[in-house]
Amino acid sequence: MKSLGDGIVMDESNWNFKGDVVKNFEAHVSKSVPLYREGHKLIAELSNYFVKDDSTVYELGSSTGKLIHSIAMRHQKRGATFIGIDIEKDMVEFANQHYSDKNLSFLCDDIVTVDLEQSDMIISYYTIQFIHPKHRQNVVDKIYRSLNWGGAFVMYEKVRANDARFQDILSSLYLEYKLERGYEAEEIISKSRSLKGILEPFSTQANIDMLKRAGFEDIISIQKYINFEGFLAIK
Repeated sequence: MKSLGDGIVMDESNWNFKGDVVKNFEAHVSKSVPLYREGHKLIAELSNYFVKDDSTVYELGSSTGKLIHSIAMRHQKRGATFIGIDIEKDMVEFANQHYSDKNLSFLCDDIVTVDLEQSDMIISYYTIQFIHPKHRQNVVDKIYRSLNWGGAFVMYEKVRANDARFQDILSSLYLEYKLERGYEAEEIISKSRSLKGILEPFSTQANIDMLKRAGFEDIISIQKYINFEGFLAIK
C-alpha cells in the first residue's frame, strides 16, 4: 500500500471511501480539489432559489455530510426535507453521528439503484465521475425524472479537456497545484494509480450532452478551475 498524503494509504486501482479515509476525507479533498470549500458555499447560496417549505433535497454521494448539512441548516426554519445518500457505510455512520438533524437524514444506498422521490434540488458534488460510464446516463435520467418542474440539478465533476493539447496543459497545471499544496511527487503518483479504473471523467461537452439526453435544456457552468467544473441544470 502507498501513501497518498493526509494520512491516507491505498493500493493501485483501489481508491475507496472506507475506513481511515472517512476521518481524513475533508482535509484531503479540500486540499486536493481546487475551490472545494468555495463550491460548498456557492451551492448553499444557490439553494435559496430552489428550496421551498415542502421541498425534498438530495445529495447523492454525501460522504461526511458536511455539504447537505450546511444547506439544511440554512433552511432550518422551513419544512423541507434533506437527504444524503452514500454507498459507503462508514461515511453514512460518520454523517449520522456528526450532522443528522430533525430535517436531515443519511441513507446507505447505491445511487444507481435507489428510488428518488419528487424533489426540488439534487446535488452531486464530485460523485457522478465515480459511477461506471455504463450506468451514468441512467442515473442522470433518473435525476431528471425525480425533479419537479423548475427544480435544479447541481453537478460538480472533474473534467477532461476536449483535445490532447489542452489535456496536457490542464494535467500539468493540476500537478503544479498539488505540488504547491505540499504533496510529494510519490504521493501524487500513488493517488493517480489508486484511481485507475475508478475515476472516469467526461469532458465538459460530454457532461452537457449527458444532461441534454436526460431532458435538461437549461444548463450553465457555474464554477470552473483547471479541470474541475460545476454545472447547474434546471428542469
